[in-house]
Amino acid sequence: MAAFSNARTAHNAQPRGEQIASYATYAEAQRAVDFLSDKEFAVKSVTIVGTDLKMVERITGRLNYPRAALSGAASGAWFGLFVGLVLALIGGGNLLNTLLFALLIGAGFGMMFGVIAYALTGGKRDFTSSSQVVASSFALLCLPESAGQARRLLRELNGGNVTPGLTPHDTPTAPEADRTAAFRRPSAPAEQPPATQQPPATQQPRPTEQPTAPEQPTQPTGEGQAEESPGQR
Repeated sequence: MAAFSNARTAHNAQPRGEQIASYATYAEAQRAVDFLSDKEFAVKSVTIVGTDLKMVERITGRLNYPRAALSGAASGAWFGLFVGLVLALIGGGNLLNTLLFALLIGAGFGMMFGVIAYALTGGKRDFTSSSQVVASSFALLCLPESAGQARRLLRELNGGNVTPGLTPHDTPTAPEADRTAAFRRPSAPAEQPPATQQPPATQQPRPTEQPTAPEQPTQPTGEGQAEESPGQR
């Protein structure tokens, strides 16, 4: 059970690899992969991816009660023919009678179901159509380790459809980086280390003011010294 679950998950995984070529139709992309296989390239690493998918509904005709009954009768007749064939092979009766009876019964029930189904629409879908999912272009993806060899081989087939890559023989371009990024799984952002807080700057102590020296008394002049000299005598 686990192996079946892993295989189913692998098929539902997103395509991985670099875009090596792009083609307008699926037939051209299939031809390119077949060319790589003929050159003995490991095509297991190649994936065809349809890009720009669109759902297209083509109108095939007008629908009314007669057309609904005829369409239901035709589908019921085919189912009745199959059931009649199985009953004829198992029962061993008359093959033609059994097939004819089953065909009529199937056509009758199919007609009835077709008319009922059309009546339930309430006239909101009075046309027949066929739906289809189409792609605008088809890209070839390859694993990075084999992308360079695949590009060199595809240039021999049709070099105009090959997309340049990051190999030594190819020059990268800005549009190529945008195209390959659409098929790559986004990487988790790297964790930034926590910013370290700087310790607050310590304030330097302001220098204290030096006290001023007291003024020295002035020395007496020479005349004062001369007047004191007679008294000292």
